Amino acid sequence: MLKIKLKKGDTVKVISGEARGQQGKIVTIDPQKMRATVEGVNMVSKSEKPNAKNTNGGIVKKEGSIHISNLMAVEGGKTVRSGKKSTTEKAPAKAASSKKSKEAAK
Repeated sequence: MLKIKLKKGDTVKVISGEARGQQGKIVTIDPQKMRATVEGVNMVSKSEKPNAKNTNGGIVKKEGSIHISNLMAVEGGKTVRSGKKSTTEKAPAKAASSKKSKEAAK
């Protein structure tokens, strides 16, 4: 299994597929399936039965998941490749960083 360099809350851009060019924040990540749900991207229609929250039921629009390979991190309005960078010389702790600016991501 590949390592996922993106995390929940990162702003990403869809680089391929039907939702190409759209941007949003990552809501959830499924590491086993290598898929992420992005806010406001890849909207799908689901039919729901009536329940306590939605007494009428009906068709509801929700975000569908997107494969991680179709997403790219956004920094300063531009897409950047991301990697891991050691935060200190002695400690093994690593933080996500941009390959272009070499700075740790916020």
